[in-house]
Amino acid sequence: MSKMAAEGGGKEMNEIKSQFSTREGAYKLLTHSEYSRPNRVPFNSQGSNPVRVSFVNVNDQSGNGDRICFNVGRELYFYIYKGVRKAADLSKPIDKRIYKGTQPTCHDFNHLTATAESVSLLVGFSAGQVQLIDPIKKETSKLFNEERLIDKSRVTCVKWVPGSESLFLVAHSSGNMYLYNVEHTCGTTAPHYQLLKQGENYAVHTCKSKSTRNPLLKWTVGEGALNEFAFSPDGKFLACVSQDGFLRVFNFDAVELHGTMKSYFGGLLCVCWSPDGKYIVAGGEDDLVTVWSFADCRVIARGHGHKSWVSVVAFDHYTTSVEESDPMEFSGSDEDFQDQIHFGRDRANSTQSRLSKRNSTDSRPVSVTYRFGSVGQDTQLCLWDLTEDILFPHLPLSRTRTHTNVMNASCPPASGSGGSGGAVITTTTTTTAASNNPSANGSNGGGSSNPPANSLPAPLPRSNSLPHSAAGTANSKSGATDNPIATGVSKFATLSLHDRKDRHPEKDHKRNHSMGHISSKSSDKLNLLTKTKTDPAKTLGTQLCPRMEDVPLLEPLICKKIAHERLTVLIFLEDCIVTACQEGFICTWARPGKVGLLSSQNQANSPSGTVV
Repeated sequence: MSKMAAEGGGKEMNEIKSQFSTREGAYKLLTHSEYSRPNRVPFNSQGSNPVRVSFVNVNDQSGNGDRICFNVGRELYFYIYKGVRKAADLSKPIDKRIYKGTQPTCHDFNHLTATAESVSLLVGFSAGQVQLIDPIKKETSKLFNEERLIDKSRVTCVKWVPGSESLFLVAHSSGNMYLYNVEHTCGTTAPHYQLLKQGENYAVHTCKSKSTRNPLLKWTVGEGALNEFAFSPDGKFLACVSQDGFLRVFNFDAVELHGTMKSYFGGLLCVCWSPDGKYIVAGGEDDLVTVWSFADCRVIARGHGHKSWVSVVAFDHYTTSVEESDPMEFSGSDEDFQDQIHFGRDRANSTQSRLSKRNSTDSRPVSVTYRFGSVGQDTQLCLWDLTEDILFPHLPLSRTRTHTNVMNASCPPASGSGGSGGAVITTTTTTTAASNNPSANGSNGGGSSNPPANSLPAPLPRSNSLPHSAAGTANSKSGATDNPIATGVSKFATLSLHDRKDRHPEKDHKRNHSMGHISSKSSDKLNLLTKTKTDPAKTLGTQLCPRMEDVPLLEPLICKKIAHERLTVLIFLEDCIVTACQEGFICTWARPGKVGLLSSQNQANSPSGTVV
């Protein structure tokens, strides 16, 4: 299989895969673990909202506590999820609902309150309402925005606030987000708002009323639809991606902007956090996956493998690994070191205790490999590895890598670092220092896709683990003792002074695959929050949106066509990967050695209508 994966090409590229291999071994599609509508007929998805999947574990005594919810068209299903253990029984949904006049668009379980007798499931709808249901008790307890007085646009994302039994956040295609409390009513008239905080292309309002009512807060973020948001692992930060092409990361409680990033072109559609909260990956209409450093507020890598829009990105918490190196080699406090080897205790607000904080350049980081995946409208699944040679380019590698071609590349300016010109290439860690003079931003920020005259006209690293040109110096961030909130404020202030960039959606997204082109067409729509308008091409070549040649370009570990229709779901579970396509088929891929009770003989008897 590995030979096939390496060669690809020809007829094989168009075949739908039922297994693929990585360094861990073979992942196998379990056709008897496929979930769909009971009739297993492919759903005609034209004009319908994306199929989404949510999981919850109810901790029942049988040891089979996983539950799955998915929407297909106007229908919503709730099943016991048997995963790799037993075949799916589609004839017995625990709950099934068919809606009229509106369609479910997204959903989320409250994992804190879930029991074998009761679960709280939020469901967002295409007409703007949000329903709270209990599919075990088969109850509908509440309907929010019932009269559509709060927002009439489609719900794009709904999530419980981490650690809360009652607060939840809802995003709409209007570009607004609303914070609700399940205990409060929505009122019978349209809400009146009072400005709480306003910043670079965002504003937050409180609901002005005599008695407490929903929504508690209204966030207006960017322009165009707010496509997805994701809370950091510790729940303190919120990453939002919008149709205007911007990633915006907020301190959720302080309502402060922490940092921003701009897509290469087009809207951003999906976003996720690494398990330790240090990196954010976003994907969208530029066909790329973009890796952004939370601490440094800059793009550190892009991945190119998809041939169309990227619809979902997700980190694999079970394959992401941190290996302990000799503690004596780690220059930093014991607390810092412990943070690095225990993801669970590494909180996103301790953004200054980073592996890149070194007293000596001779010290080596603990060995880190982040695994993440992406699925797209091209029906392909891509898996990616983000390794320390990309994350810490200015340090020696802590172990030998398999693909270590050394190539030249120019590097983006590092925030807050002084300038040293010239280029130094070594054959071990590829340390390429381009000019870090902030004035370079202005001179290289035009619409041309040609590299700046002083950069090296060499190809980019194109591997999962290629040494990266130095993307900044170790002193490119503030000290370890900085208060995280103060840091957020200072970063916000810096952004408002120096990085007033384009904040409008590009109506004509470029669908070609030439990465060297960006549209400079401007919208006449006035920005409601800030008066400053900048040509979108002026973000290119800045820290908001580095040129393609200025950051490492990752290639996927695997890139496989796994469905007939566009893919809309990617979830990493402990013993399997779950994907789903717009035809309404939810597929389970057993991890290596996790096939369980489903024998290979059963695999051969694939039911009709599956995606093998």
